[in-house]
Amino acid sequence: MLEIQTLRKSFDGQIVLNNISFSVQKGEVVVLVGPSGCGKSTLLRCVNGLERIDSGAIALEGRVLTCDKTKWPLIRQKIGMVFQSYDLFPHMNVMENILLGPMKAQKRSRKETEADAERLLTRVGLLDKKSAFPRQLSGGQKQRVAIARALIMKPAIMLFDEVTAALDPEMVREVLDVMLELAEEGMTMLIVTHEMQFAKAAADRIIFIDKGEIVESGAPEDFFTNPRTDRAKRFLNMFSFENRKKKGLGVK
Repeated sequence: MLEIQTLRKSFDGQIVLNNISFSVQKGEVVVLVGPSGCGKSTLLRCVNGLERIDSGAIALEGRVLTCDKTKWPLIRQKIGMVFQSYDLFPHMNVMENILLGPMKAQKRSRKETEADAERLLTRVGLLDKKSAFPRQLSGGQKQRVAIARALIMKPAIMLFDEVTAALDPEMVREVLDVMLELAEEGMTMLIVTHEMQFAKAAADRIIFIDKGEIVESGAPEDFFTNPRTDRAKRFLNMFSFENRKKKGLGVK
């Protein structure tokens, strides 16, 4: 489905991604983890054409995207992306936000698109909010609308960039549940997250990135129970420390 080969990206001479290579098979869920600032979100933005790469190649379904002839508005219809900040249009209600992309970009009829939108809103538990405006929704509800808006384009792959990072803890679960259902249904997904329990439950493969490089890659049960590298061990130990601190278990 997706192949990335020796991708390099820098900002003002500082290397952010260095020789990144991996592939994502159809129906596979790949989760990118690593410390903040290691290049995970930049990698997703490169895949979706929001950042130009310095060298390397990205291919979707065998088609190379990293060339001057790539028509990104068409390609992005196949690459759904959900951002941390929702990015819903505040002057449009939920239904209008979802209908805009397929009607404008794909020229689909309103009747067909509304039926799809209602099905997706039912799926994410928000059909009763279809006439509501973003200001009337909670953070978790906004993020579920953003997921429905991406899915209505019928993408081949979904990219999720820290979609729960801006949510209150009690709202995180409702968003992650939707993503888990997508994983169970066979949606191809590339996910950036700091939710380690979710990563363990949803991923077919974990890719650990640090300082712009892939340090370790493998099945979640291997990564979380028996990491191979010292860097991955320190990363996971830090998360264990933070969890103990939140729960007040012997951490001052």
